Amino acid sequence: MNHQLTEQPYQCPYCGERIDAFVDISQGSHQTIEDCRVCCRPIELNISVDEVEQTITLTAQTDAD
Repeated sequence: MNHQLTEQPYQCPYCGERIDAFVDISQGSHQTIEDCRVCCRPIELNISVDEVEQTITLTAQTDAD
């Protein structure tokens, strides 16, 4: 399995904590859920990978969005 991990920071939409996520860009664009390490609430992460521009956009949102 070919994993291409890159570190991508985001802010918890609940408590505001800065979190560094490791994103596997070999999966392409995808969604996942991670718990905040401070407030333990679930964060929906929308990860958009643009292979041509070689950019990653990570959007963190609450389950209420």
